[in-house]
Amino acid sequence: MSSIDLSTVRSFLLGLQARITTAIAEVDGNAFETDHWQKEPAETLQGSGVTKILEQGRVFERAGCGFSHVRGPRLPPSATQHRPELAGAPFEAMGVSLVFHPRNPYVPTVHMNVRMLAATPAGENSDQVCWFGGGMDLTPFYGFDEDAVHFHQVCKESLLPFGADKYPRFKQWCDEYFYLKHRQEQRGIGGVFFDDFQELGLAQSFAMMQSVGDAFLQAYLPIVERRRHMLFGERERDFQLYRRGRYVEFNLVWDRGTHFGLQSGGRTESILMSMPPLAGWSYQRPNEAGSPEERLYKEFLVRRDWIEG
Repeated sequence: MSSIDLSTVRSFLLGLQARITTAIAEVDGNAFETDHWQKEPAETLQGSGVTKILEQGRVFERAGCGFSHVRGPRLPPSATQHRPELAGAPFEAMGVSLVFHPRNPYVPTVHMNVRMLAATPAGENSDQVCWFGGGMDLTPFYGFDEDAVHFHQVCKESLLPFGADKYPRFKQWCDEYFYLKHRQEQRGIGGVFFDDFQELGLAQSFAMMQSVGDAFLQAYLPIVERRRHMLFGERERDFQLYRRGRYVEFNLVWDRGTHFGLQSGGRTESILMSMPPLAGWSYQRPNEAGSPEERLYKEFLVRRDWIEG
């Protein structure tokens, strides 16, 4: 395959969004609101998308899952830092991105994103350059080994058909990417992450992106079902809000997806739907020795191999 059928990519992404939001709505007992949006042609960006949002549900305090398909005259700096030859090139991008913020502190926050970007370098007879990106990562407030092992095992299995090297490589990439440099702290227990990917050829690179997206529900829903009915109190809720503050810091300071959306003139409301509805900050908050909160930092917010390979 020397070129990619963009309508096929779009169809997969819209179907993925529909499957995920249908399953989450069944778990929560509340439906997602659907917002179809259109960005009128302008100097910076044009396109459309579908934002699906569930707020103040029984299980999820906020769950957002968005599809976007945009075009622009110039790639923003966040997309060309590893591809300087494409600086200023016109582009087309589409993807599905989600962040689910649960109500119960024992249920982890989760993020997943799959996307495709195509750019046309300057010059006559230049071929379009396409690449894929994506992954998923888990951010617990209280750590459970079985949840971490399950999440990573599903990630590994989704990548095995594309080479035994992919999971360890993309796991390391995820650990390095979801890292708050200003805190010297991992955001969560990681998962897998890849970007600027086309090394398997367009057909197989697209298939790999599909496999990761399709694995999301299998990776996350069993964890939700295990933890959603656990009893919690003010202490756990307070710690959850404090840790959500770290999530906000990462998304605004370090996340390339957020930067890409804002730099390219994207739709701010949809870009920032990943933010939690409530978050908190405390000055030099201590953790009691031997507490579950201290265990999160010592045993889960560290880079470690959760499964073999």
